[in-house]
Amino acid sequence: MAGTTKGPAGDGPRRGFRSAELGWPELHRIPRPPHRLPLLGDVLGAHGSTPVQDTLRYARQLGPIFRRRAFGKEFVFVWGAGLVAELADEARFAKHVGLGVANLRPVAGDGLFTAYNHEPNWQLAHDVLAPGFSREAMAGYHRTMLDVAQRLTARWDRAQADGRAVDVPGDMTRLTLETIARTGFGHDFGSFERSRPHPFVTAMVGTLSHAQRLNTVPAPLAPWLLRRASRRNAADIACLNRTVDDLIRARRTAPGQGDLLDRMLETAHPVTGERLSPENVRRQVITFLVAGHETTSGALSFALHHLSRQPEVAARARAEVDRVWGDTAEPAYEQVARLRYVRRVLDETLRLWPTAPAFAREAREDTVLAGAHPMRRGAWALVLTPMLHRDPEVWGPDAERFDPGRFDAAAVRSRPPHTFKPFGTGARACIGRQFALHEATLVLGLLLRRYELRPDPGYRLRVTERLTLMPEGLRLHLDRRTAGATPPPLEPAARDGGSAPRCPVRGAGD
Repeated sequence: MAGTTKGPAGDGPRRGFRSAELGWPELHRIPRPPHRLPLLGDVLGAHGSTPVQDTLRYARQLGPIFRRRAFGKEFVFVWGAGLVAELADEARFAKHVGLGVANLRPVAGDGLFTAYNHEPNWQLAHDVLAPGFSREAMAGYHRTMLDVAQRLTARWDRAQADGRAVDVPGDMTRLTLETIARTGFGHDFGSFERSRPHPFVTAMVGTLSHAQRLNTVPAPLAPWLLRRASRRNAADIACLNRTVDDLIRARRTAPGQGDLLDRMLETAHPVTGERLSPENVRRQVITFLVAGHETTSGALSFALHHLSRQPEVAARARAEVDRVWGDTAEPAYEQVARLRYVRRVLDETLRLWPTAPAFAREAREDTVLAGAHPMRRGAWALVLTPMLHRDPEVWGPDAERFDPGRFDAAAVRSRPPHTFKPFGTGARACIGRQFALHEATLVLGLLLRRYELRPDPGYRLRVTERLTLMPEGLRLHLDRRTAGATPPPLEPAARDGGSAPRCPVRGAGD
């Protein structure tokens, strides 16, 4: 196996799922739902397709730490701000690859997101790729992001001219997939030219949905109950592997684009001289293509939903875009960071709907959480991020209300640390944070400047879950702006011309 550097936990392998009673000696002190059923567990009122939303309901009833049991598996959930602050302490806790994430290992293996702490390829890949996530590299992605956004606005202009509503989640998925594919890997999926999603997207949604479904089926029965679904999942994984192998094969014949894929193929570790193995390169590419677009598309979709429902927020954000960008057809990289209110809209969206809705933490050594709950080494808890972001002790009694003012500079300074965690925490936090935030802020600015957003009056927000969260069935009507600083249309980028695409995402930590 390539690489020898230990991951952040620096401990031995973890094998299989560890039910909570194995690591929490006083588990009985943690509240659980009433009416637990023999064998089945806490499943009354639960639905297999909405486990996160079901768990949010239990969280409101049971408090900042609670447990659930399903089909012989016991889980501890944490969302109280003080408890999460302890779990965020890197000296005491490390990332735990929870059940849902572990279910993705057949496709992503020891990629950055799914690697266990003891697997050396995590540190190797992180050290090799981190220099590609500098501010200079970020500025290099900007041109490609604009090019892809032009393809989105061209599609939305046609829909607006025809009087058709736009499919927000579908089009945000097209946008973010093309952005990460072109900036990171020099590849064009042609998503905006297709009437149906690219097969890669269909296979990706299939693997994510299958991983989620595995969480809701008793493990001994899964081979029988999910026999047909497992065959479909194997076909989906084969499609993902085939697509990425073709992409890598093409690059080996034409290297030198200086993007993330070139780094994976050509860059050695600056200290050890080690390189990523061909198998690990495939896993990293899949990881970036999936994680690099799935969560951002959800965040943009939720943001557009809230903007369409709160015209006063949209008006203030639009006024900021007009003021900061003026008549500039294509905003410069530096101008995006100046959209401070638009960024607050995005942050507030991620507060209410963090599209990666949970992350797991495990104890590095025997410890006691909050002075009350003993944990053995390796014991883990799942941080329920949407409830952390709704903790009334931090966010107030109106925590369910959408209010970008919560992210004014003074408000941010007044809050304790570790209360806003849409990208996870610590050394294993999302490496793509700055990339995603720049892309999403740029796209919201472009769309607000160009369109008025009209919601369907009969639509009520429904959230679909496939490990990530996404608005379901969200469609918006558009009006082209006729007043204010309406910019000229973005110039279409030549399909094969312009600046070469570069690599994605940036490390962030907290």
